[in-house]
This record gives sequence, C-alpha cells and structure tokens, in this order.
Amino acid sequence: MDSPRKTAERWKPAVGVRTQLTAASVLWTCVGLGLGTAGVVWCLATGEPWMLVALGVAIGLAKAWFIIRPVALRNAARIIERGDGKCLGGFLSWKSWAFVGAMMGVGFVLRHSPLPRSVLGVLYVAIGAALLAGALPLWRSALTRTAPGAAGGAGPP
Repeated sequence: MDSPRKTAERWKPAVGVRTQLTAASVLWTCVGLGLGTAGVVWCLATGEPWMLVALGVAIGLAKAWFIIRPVALRNAARIIERGDGKCLGGFLSWKSWAFVGAMMGVGFVLRHSPLPRSVLGVLYVAIGAALLAGALPLWRSALTRTAPGAAGGAGPP
C-alpha cells in the first residue's frame, strides 16, 4: 500500500510552468473584472458615478504600481523557479491562498456592513483595477515563459 504522500503525488494535477502562469493570470483577471464590475455598478447608482469610478481607478493604479505589481513579479518568478510538473494549485503559495481566503472574508463583511455602496464601489473599483493592472506581468510571463525583467523577458509593464 502506498503512503499518503505517494498517493497524493500520483493524483496531483501536475502541469507545466506556462499553465501555472496562465492560471495565475486568469485568476487575477477574473477577480479584477468581477470586483471592478461590482464597484462600477454600485458607483452608477450614485449622483456622481464617473467621478467615483475615476477615483477608484486612480487609487487602483497607484496600488498596482507600488504594491500589486511587485507581488505579481515575485509570483511569476516563483512559478518559473518551481518548474514544470508541479501541482496546478501551487501557482499560489499556501500563504497566498490563505490571504485570498482572508480577503474574501473581508469582502463578505464589507458587503454586509452599513458602509454606503458608493464607498464600497470606489473600493471595489480600486481593487479591481489594481488586480487587472497587476495581471499584466503575469500574462506577459505566461506568453513568454520568462519572468518580467529577465534577460530576453517581457520587461516592466
């Protein structure tokens, strides 16, 4: 009888680097689109919708440049360093998956809080814009299979 480790190793969905990079890109893009769309819908229900959307996008792009982009670059480099034949779900570390879960919990609490939808709209647009901008280096890495900024790689966004 095989050990649990051997059984898990045999059944894990092992994939290549490009698939892992694509999975990370798709996750960041889909979550960014979903949050951004919800934020825009909430902003549209206000008296100054496009001002709120513009504010959210501006905050999101600043967050993307200073916070999200470096995380995406480290994520792409980590995936490439791990190499082919790794578990599909490993495109994020355990710590990152825990962070995703925590952020989902924060989102649930915020959506059920007394905060006005206009405030949540700006916040959601900002997070969505940041994730979409942060997905760009991941997509570049998925297409080139090199870490952004690496020799022959995609360079900075």
